[in-house]
Amino acid sequence: MKQQNELTPKKQQKKEQIMQKALELFANKGFYTTTIPDIAAALKMSVGNMYNYFKSKDILAKEIIRYISAYLGQKIRVINEEDISTKEKTKKIIQIYFQTAILKPEMIDYFLRIYLSTREVFKEDCEGMVCVNDFVTEIMIYFEEGVKCGDLRDQDFFSAFGLFMGYLGGMVFLKGEDILPKELDAYVDDITENIYRALSK
Repeated sequence: MKQQNELTPKKQQKKEQIMQKALELFANKGFYTTTIPDIAAALKMSVGNMYNYFKSKDILAKEIIRYISAYLGQKIRVINEEDISTKEKTKKIIQIYFQTAILKPEMIDYFLRIYLSTREVFKEDCEGMVCVNDFVTEIMIYFEEGVKCGDLRDQDFFSAFGLFMGYLGGMVFLKGEDILPKELDAYVDDITENIYRALSK
């Protein structure tokens, strides 16, 4: 993270452009079949210049999951800071996740298909939930605040987290497979009700 802060705004913007393009290529071509030269060519950059930003594809892969975590974490942080009920927060978190799946499908696809299923790439420097810390922390705050105000049951965080994220991930997966008869947004109210009931007192 320190290196990221040391980059000039222009270089930081270029770094994010590289990650975004890599995300798109990973989603379309697959993680293992996409190379650094592929990403460089898509951005009209030299391979040497690409290596100035990311020394390897594995380092790029880890930076991307941190980038997605920070992106989602920041959006959930805004919800956590709102003076609204836990049920309303639940609905807004679901909406944010689904909106990301609709507008930036490569982000959720990367999380579900690459980060969770290509664990050997993320062994070093991404142990446990280190690389998704921003996102997980905000979900943890959502649970803690919900318990504190008496809306949610005090329970093991990981079982609650698994229920919440398993439901959302499952719905996005079904949508990606063209199994859902309606758009994701159409399910927000029902899913909010189901998740909130499962987690509340």
